[in-house]
Amino acid sequence: MEKLKEALSFICSSSFLRMALLWNIALIFSYFQLLKNSLFGSKSSSSSSCSTHSHRPVCVITGATSGLGKATAFKLSKKGFYVVLVGRSSHLLSKTLSEIKMENEDAQLKAFEVDLSSFQSVSKFRNSLEQWLLEADLHSSVQLLVNNAGILAASSRPTVEGFDRMIATNYVGAFSLTKLLLPLLRNCPVPSRVVNVTSFTHRAVFAGRFDMDSVTGVNFSKSKQYPCARIYEYSKLCLLLFSYELHRQLHLMDDSHHISVAAVDPGAVKTNIMHELPSYIQVIAFWGLKILGLMQSSEDAAESVIDAALAPPEISGKYYFGGNGRTIESSALSRDPKLAKELWHTSCLIFNELQQTYTG
Repeated sequence: MEKLKEALSFICSSSFLRMALLWNIALIFSYFQLLKNSLFGSKSSSSSSCSTHSHRPVCVITGATSGLGKATAFKLSKKGFYVVLVGRSSHLLSKTLSEIKMENEDAQLKAFEVDLSSFQSVSKFRNSLEQWLLEADLHSSVQLLVNNAGILAASSRPTVEGFDRMIATNYVGAFSLTKLLLPLLRNCPVPSRVVNVTSFTHRAVFAGRFDMDSVTGVNFSKSKQYPCARIYEYSKLCLLLFSYELHRQLHLMDDSHHISVAAVDPGAVKTNIMHELPSYIQVIAFWGLKILGLMQSSEDAAESVIDAALAPPEISGKYYFGGNGRTIESSALSRDPKLAKELWHTSCLIFNELQQTYTG
């Protein structure tokens, strides 16, 4: 009875209406774009094996202990990458290492316990990664960074810095990690790549502010009821705007596309990301999408991430969706260069403040 009351209370919230209505419309619209592209001859971005060198390429995957991240780690270990798994739970990291090894005994793996919502933890990981590369006698570089970690929180849990934990994990952490690992990505002897895993839910955002209080989630904490759907959509929009602006910034510095950037939307995937929501809601969401034929397994959805990860280096600034190397356009808001620059500026201010706080 208690679970039923919890579910009914959530159904009456604005977050449920956004998820049930706007998110489904956004997902269907993305598939409509795929159909339109196939009918009118828009070409898919070709996918090819990633460039290799005499050293074993290193790949860093966040959120690698479950769902999409875990499936991606499995697949990339079979592509010859030395896969660095990043996750919050040491127990789940150990379990994932064992499972990958059981399926692929030749897999080269390393695990690091990291909390993406904490800048201090992310910064410590960068230092630990550099030290490990040195001690393992590996080239001091990263060829592929997959920013996959993400949460859908049902309640407000501020970080030590006072940020909203969902935004801190889904966006600020990814931005900070990318900034910190850029030297290692630049140091790669072959073209390297950043892949940001975003979501069709970004289409549910029709306007946005990108000042300090918005990007850290402080503005959302002023709401009477925690707006989990709005925050999740916003965090994924930020990740897309960041992807496009990072592509532009890198292209201005280096026309050779030494570091390329791709955003990927895996669609609706059967993972545990909704585990904080009432169990009845989880069941309704799963079966609704299953009946519509839109729910995918993590293994199938990971193919889109692999497409984005292994596409030729000249293909940068694209939005992958639907597998088979296919790309579509994200929302007009996510492609607004003025908003992207505003977000970039604010994110850099946050990053610099955090760096000064923790490193002096």
